[in-house]
Amino acid sequence: MALMPPASALNILMNNDDGFGSANIRELYRMLVGAGHDVVMVAPATQQSAQGGRSSFTDYGTLQQPTQYNIVPAGAPAVGQDPTDSNIWYYNGTPAACTFVALDWVIPQYYGNRTIDLLVSGPNFGNNMGPFVWTLSGTAGAAYSAVSRNLPAIAFSAGNLDQRPYTQVNSTSETASGLADPATISAELSMSIIGALINNTKSGERLLPLGYGLNVNWAEIDTLEASATCVQPEFYQTRFTGGALTDIAVRNETTGVFRYGEIWTEGVNTCINGDCTLPGETEVVDSGCYGSVSTFTIDYSGPSGEAESVVRGKLSDVVMSGMPQSAKTRRAMTKRKYEMTARKRHD
Repeated sequence: MALMPPASALNILMNNDDGFGSANIRELYRMLVGAGHDVVMVAPATQQSAQGGRSSFTDYGTLQQPTQYNIVPAGAPAVGQDPTDSNIWYYNGTPAACTFVALDWVIPQYYGNRTIDLLVSGPNFGNNMGPFVWTLSGTAGAAYSAVSRNLPAIAFSAGNLDQRPYTQVNSTSETASGLADPATISAELSMSIIGALINNTKSGERLLPLGYGLNVNWAEIDTLEASATCVQPEFYQTRFTGGALTDIAVRNETTGVFRYGEIWTEGVNTCINGDCTLPGETEVVDSGCYGSVSTFTIDYSGPSGEAESVVRGKLSDVVMSGMPQSAKTRRAMTKRKYEMTARKRHD
């Protein structure tokens, strides 16, 4: 799979929820750097799956336990650099918190407050598909936190479930099938999406419109098996709803312990906004060796249409329409305040 040319170099910030030492993110980091991009990774010190957009910062200035895979020992600073690469950082917080620590401390303090062109989250170990999973996934949380800060962002998720350290990535000759490691192929798939954005964006333009991001998933890459059947999935344009699942609580009557199960419901599969002709990402990826690319926006409230009119009509006796003048004034004042703050930080 062809990589993008170095002439299209970007300033890229990387994050994930599997941790800064995981195989998938390190392989994509390696390829992005190899393609000539300026890349900084700020990712969780330990595995932080299912944190969603929760922005949880550590209460301690030092690590209370070693980072994942014992890359950095306990007692080291809670935010710091990988021992082998100064552009790879860890932070002992959730993925969303890592995004903010990167934008508000690491980049200003150590990289001249450089402008970030794109945040890349993942690739995750395991898919993140459907509107319910969207609010649960730390991979997605890292991405839409960046979108909230005016950055284009992509959340990548692979169907391979086994969490692996980057030191276990096998060379082509070492896989059972004789093909590349799944982490390497996952990185190549990610590169193809990033490359398409670059190649179809004019110089000086944003990779994605303001407030937009992408959620990308693909089926399990099975090259570790002797007979590989899914190596290079084709991508389709999708939406969150369509074949999506939500959680149920399943109780073990012997132990009394609950675990999650899955269920299909109308509520999580009702198409409310956007292009309802698009297939759902879950039904596409789960149907074979395929990948899905869903556009999302940070503005996911206030839908339009007949159902919304019904809701508003039911509340019209007690809920006003329009916007109070004081709220308009406050909006303008708040905007000016933070614009001034941003200019002071820049200066």
